[in-house]
Amino acid sequence: MARTRRARRQRATRVTLVLLVLASISIITLDYRGHANGLISGLRHVAHDAFSPLQQGVDAVIHPIGSFLAGAVNASSLQQQNARLRNEIGKLQRQVLAQQDTATRLRDLEELTHLPFAGGVPTVTGQVIGLNTSDFASTVTLDVGRSRGVAVGMPVVGGAGLVGQVIDSWSDGSTVRLVTDVRAATGVRYGPQGALALAQGAGSDQPLDVLYIAPGTQLHKGEALTTSGLQQAQYPPGIPVATVSSFSSSSSSTQESVTAAPVVDLDELQYVDVLVWLPAA
Repeated sequence: MARTRRARRQRATRVTLVLLVLASISIITLDYRGHANGLISGLRHVAHDAFSPLQQGVDAVIHPIGSFLAGAVNASSLQQQNARLRNEIGKLQRQVLAQQDTATRLRDLEELTHLPFAGGVPTVTGQVIGLNTSDFASTVTLDVGRSRGVAVGMPVVGGAGLVGQVIDSWSDGSTVRLVTDVRAATGVRYGPQGALALAQGAGSDQPLDVLYIAPGTQLHKGEALTTSGLQQAQYPPGIPVATVSSFSSSSSSTQESVTAAPVVDLDELQYVDVLVWLPAA
């Protein structure tokens, strides 16, 4: 019996709701003028009051969904904006790097036009187009060769000093053995009296070993080593080669243990000058 009464109440509620909807639609669509206008307006207000709770309930359901969809659209828009910003930042970074590279090239070329240690020897400017470094070999390839007068045995320098020596040459290119190559040995001078020593390559990215310096010799960090220029030497005199980076000795040492850093940054070579000069036969 209770279940029957509950079902009747639900049917009555549904009938009432349908009647209210129909009445509201009729009232909303009517547009009376004259004496009936006040009555119609009153009915409209009643309909509005009756359906206001329903409208609020529908808004409560629809509004979060609309907000979610709007948030999804906004998130997608933000992602697109971020992607565009990242692309713009990437372009700007590439432009900055290109400008820095151009500035470095110009600086290197300018330095090569003012070589105080060239001593009037003619030069051929070449660009480094290949690098071959390992634990033992350290060479670079240049884009200048025999057609420009580059021959085996010629010294190669950068703006700061000695780079190495040409060991192979062909029509339009050449190979240079760097001073860090284990097969490279450069006669050098150091100190106020110009004492002699030998700078030996120890491999790529390794300091040079400086040999034949007597134990206890007074040295200091940063001391310059220059080409010796002895008769039949590989290089003309006075070209900066390296600077002393460490030294030590013990009571049983037969020579000072000395290392030196090349004055030219061999990892960043872009342009070099080949000195048109050959050792005396």
